[in-house]
Formats: sequence, structure tokens, C-alpha cells
Amino acid sequence: MNKNLYGFAALFKTPDEIIEAAKKTAEAGYQKYDIHSPYPVHGIDRAMKLKASKLGFITLVFGLTGSAIALLLMYWTMSVDYPMIIGGKPFFALPAFVPITFELTVLLATLATVIGMITFFFRFPENDHPLHDTEYMKKVSCDHYGLVIEAKDKLFNETKVRELLNSLRPLSIEEIYYPEKETYPVLETKFVTFLILIALLTSGVTYFALNKLLYMQPFTWMMDQPKLNPQKQSTLFADGYGMRAPVKGTVARGFLPYPFTGQNAPTDVLLNPYLPTKENLQLGEQKYLTFCSPCHGNFGDGDSRLRGQFPNPPSLHSTRAREFSDGMIYHIITNGQNVMPSYASQITREERWAIVNYIRVLQRAKNAKSSDLQVVNKETGTNASN
Repeated sequence: MNKNLYGFAALFKTPDEIIEAAKKTAEAGYQKYDIHSPYPVHGIDRAMKLKASKLGFITLVFGLTGSAIALLLMYWTMSVDYPMIIGGKPFFALPAFVPITFELTVLLATLATVIGMITFFFRFPENDHPLHDTEYMKKVSCDHYGLVIEAKDKLFNETKVRELLNSLRPLSIEEIYYPEKETYPVLETKFVTFLILIALLTSGVTYFALNKLLYMQPFTWMMDQPKLNPQKQSTLFADGYGMRAPVKGTVARGFLPYPFTGQNAPTDVLLNPYLPTKENLQLGEQKYLTFCSPCHGNFGDGDSRLRGQFPNPPSLHSTRAREFSDGMIYHIITNGQNVMPSYASQITREERWAIVNYIRVLQRAKNAKSSDLQVVNKETGTNASN
């Protein structure tokens, strides 16, 4: 047997022929063989008796690694090293961490799958593969189907392999040999000189382009633009300021500014334009728990979760708070009071009125009157007020 022999390659014309050839080769006990076709052939893996690929284990391991890295990084940065209080959420807010965890899991799993497939399974780049530039590879890349039995198979015998391939009635049988290896010394004088010249030329062109050319006309059009930069002086206006304040008294189209900003109490009566419907109360509960509960507590008792950071606010169930009008509560949310800042930039007007309705529900729940209690008559199914 020729030591340089890679194997025998046979060409077939139809998919049925290559599937039959794969079956016969597998039944003969050969392990080191492969099938080539211009497109994936359905059922060829079963005909070759291929085992399940181990590539999935690489995907699984690196995918779980990505999940662990993402969760540990976010836990450390946002829960341990620099805890962040956002709308009363817990430090380790797992639902908020899911998108980043998913992205890093997919990223590492995908990269590991591609890199593992190319490097460990296909051993790329392998530019000196014996099948390269052969007539066999040209045909199976176009409109033929091929079978290659490698010489390193334990059962390989030239006579028996030829007999097997001939029994399959191929179009042709070709002997594939390993190419002769050629060595090229890297540190030749000409090659080293060429690299030095390329490095000098690249460095010179880059220096000239970035430090000289960009400061010449007409390439300065990006740098010298007729514009006003923030915090820069301007000769266009008499006061010399480039940044201009909005024209006094102007408002956005379709929007009226809040007229009681800075006042302790509204000078006019503010009426609640929203009825306490189920949808409105659900919206009020959602916004209350997000923006109000960190200080006022989930039920308005003033039991702040931010103890030591801010003074606890008064209870919303005090007589004074219950006697506030809806407009006064709305005004406090909009304007702020004492150490409580304004939430006008964070909560819309509709959401503020919804919070007012929800606060009324909390107050009534903890200060219910006898007329609010109802007993269901089990016999008639009607409500009877006590």
C-alpha cells in the first residue's frame, strides 16, 4: 500500500445511488469514510449509521456558562457592589435580568458552536487537504455525489475496497494521494524587508491622513461647521450666549402648564376628572407601588422601606390626610411637599389622578364605616347592610 495514499473516491449520479452506497459501506464495517454532495441529502445520516453529534454538549456548556456569567455580573454590580433602589424593586430583580441573561447565553452558545464546529470537528483551516483541487471535489460540488473511503481505516485493503466500490457501479473510481508538503522559510531577507517597508508605508500614510490631510481644505468641512456648540460663545446674539432660553410664556402645542407650581395649596378647586373604575384603580395601584410605596409603604402607613436614608413620611390614614381633597393630594404629587419632590416628570396627569383614587381606596379600607360592611344572605344570595 502506498504510504501517500489518502483513499479511494467513487462518483455517483443520483441521490438514491449514494444512499445505497453509504448503506453498503457502513454494513461492510468501514468507519473512516465520508459522503459528499452538492446539497444535503435526506436520510444520508441514517444510511451512514452516524452517531449523534457531540457538538450539542459544547453548545450546552457554553450556553450555561453565559447564563452564569450574566447573572453573577448583574448580581455583583447591581446588588452587592453598587446596590440600586429603583421604584421599590428588590436588589436582585430577576425578571429585569432575564433579557441580558438570554442574550449572553445565546451569544456564547452560538460562538462556541461555530468555533467548535470549525476548529475541533472540521479542523479548519486545512488548506492542504488531499481532496482539494481534485476532479472528484469539482464534480461533487456541482452535480455529482461522492463516496470516499480513507486508507487509515482499520479494514482498508486496496483490493477489497476496489471490489466494494465496483459492486456499487459508480461512474468512476479515483485514487486520492496526500500532496507533497512544501516548506517556505519565513525569515528570508526579502520577506522581512518587504514587511518593514509595508509597515513604514502604512504608518506614514496613516499619520499624514490623520494629522495633516484632515486639516487641509476642503477636508475641514466636518470640523469647521457653521453651528453653535453647547456652552460656547456666539457673536450672532447681542448677549454673546450661544444657548438660548425658550421664549417666555410659550408652551407646547396642546399642553397647559400646571398653574399652581410653587404654591403650598391650590388657589382654585381641582376636581378629579376620573371615576374610580376597575381599570383606573388597577393603574393607580401599579403606579402607587412603583413610585409611592418605597416611602409611604404598601398600604400608606408611612412604614418606609428606606429607613435611615430619608425621614419617614406621615401616615396617609391620619385625620389630616383623609380630610385632604382629591385636588390637594394631586397637588402634593405634582408640586411636592417638604422633603418629598415633585413627580410631575415621572408620572403623567392621568396616572396621578389614578393614584389619588387608589389612595382613597386604601384610606377607606383602613377606616371603614359600618355602612361599608355587607353580609351576604346565604339563602337568598342578596346583600344585607349592617
